[in-house]
Amino acid sequence: MYAVIETGGKQYRVTEGDVIRVEKLDVEPGKTVTIKEVLVLEKDDQTVIGTPYVSGASVKAQVVENGKAKKVVIYKYKAKKDSKKKQGHRQPYTELQIKSVSVRAPRKKAETAEAEAAE
Repeated sequence: MYAVIETGGKQYRVTEGDVIRVEKLDVEPGKTVTIKEVLVLEKDDQTVIGTPYVSGASVKAQVVENGKAKKVVIYKYKAKKDSKKKQGHRQPYTELQIKSVSVRAPRKKAETAEAEAAE
């Protein structure tokens, strides 16, 4: 079973046990995150493609660490102008370990009507 999730403007293909680095999330290490933006879900050789997201699907992940990536050096130079600029950047990230990929079975119309009546 795998899922394609969206977080931080990027898409990731994940399965249980994977460790991925995503754009920084405001969550402390050790906490659990639920990602509901599931674009594609494959289970038992059946693929479900969301429009844009698969309803009832979610991915639970545990935050391993928050950190910064390796430094990227940006060097701007203009020939014959005596102009140069050197700048560095370290992108912050959150490392996630995927705990489970799950899908909640969609309710039938009769069950939905009964649930609303009970409320």
